[in-house]
Amino acid sequence: MTSPSHPHAITIEKNQNRVKVTFNGTVIADTRQALVLREGTLPPVHYIPREDVTMSYLRSTDHATHCPFKGDASYFTVSVEDKTAENAVWTYEAPFASVAEIKNHVVFYPEKMDAIEELPPIS
Repeated sequence: MTSPSHPHAITIEKNQNRVKVTFNGTVIADTRQALVLREGTLPPVHYIPREDVTMSYLRSTDHATHCPFKGDASYFTVSVEDKTAENAVWTYEAPFASVAEIKNHVVFYPEKMDAIEELPPIS
């Protein structure tokens, strides 16, 4: 983690809510194990465990970016039936040790999905 006073301070915590991601009318992720990553003034981001994502809808791409605080990100394109969203999902395959808990999680760009919903946990 970065220092709390750092402009890009990162905190990661378990989301107590259920998180559901829909694309082209199909639920492609549904989890009660999401992590919420907060970085500086950026909006919070839901990191969803891969085991709670229907990975058959995702196709790895050659696109990559680097974050000086988290490491190298790789991307996936989402396809459901006749609709595709290029590079709509990212992941850190080998995140820096300070954010190691995001390994094996993916993040969906909200503007490329139908919805990313936070729902109360099911009792």
